[in-house]
Amino acid sequence: MSPEDVVPNERLRDAMLRNRLTPTDLAEVAGVDPKTAERWITQDRIPYPRYRHALADRLGESQSYLWPQVVSTGRAAEASQSELVQLYPRRSMVPIDLWKRLLTGASKQISILVYAGLFLPEQHPRLVEILTERTRAGATLKILVGDPASVGVATRGADEGIGDAIPAKINNVLAWYEKLRGVERATVALHSTTLYNSIYRFDDEMLVNTHVYGNPAAHAPTLHLRRLSGGDLFDLYVESFDRVWSKAKPLWQITEDPADRG
Repeated sequence: MSPEDVVPNERLRDAMLRNRLTPTDLAEVAGVDPKTAERWITQDRIPYPRYRHALADRLGESQSYLWPQVVSTGRAAEASQSELVQLYPRRSMVPIDLWKRLLTGASKQISILVYAGLFLPEQHPRLVEILTERTRAGATLKILVGDPASVGVATRGADEGIGDAIPAKINNVLAWYEKLRGVERATVALHSTTLYNSIYRFDDEMLVNTHVYGNPAAHAPTLHLRRLSGGDLFDLYVESFDRVWSKAKPLWQITEDPADRG
């Protein structure tokens, strides 16, 4: 193999950096020589199946994300179907107890992508308190709200026949989230994208509220997903959230926990 043919595994490298791990750390997780772990990164060598599960679990990623070439099309389709826990015909049919379990149980990350999502604080009066508790327990909180002055928000209001109601809802929900300012590992940002789905992620579970033209989000179907190794449906929505996040304008920056440094 010539040097030109060697392609590093950038996904694996990035996951290591985010988790502050070295090749030696990976080697210890799998019980292999550090040189072997180095080849997984620099030469995109694929670990044996008995190692991949432990590595993916330690890195907090799916095997299909870290090594997409090992998952066959048929198996990926089956795994993705299994990631669908429940389909609710309307978001309003999602049990309040499920929302509560997901909100209070997240320990790593909570990611929310909406235009307004005012129903959340209305449905859970302790929402800000719960989110603050989760960040203190170590979770990273990212909330994406529609820019009330954006074309996307105006179009959504026109499509639903409710005029300027959505910007008003956004301003109301931002008043709630203002209480999160200064909370470690928490930020709220404004986006100007056209939303095809609202996304609510809680660690490795997610609620995806589809958007239907001319109908409010509460009346549209909602998917309850749970990430599985080998599936790609959950990760599809994670990537969608990340793309919107990369273009958003934070109202304030995430505050780093001093204990996380070094």
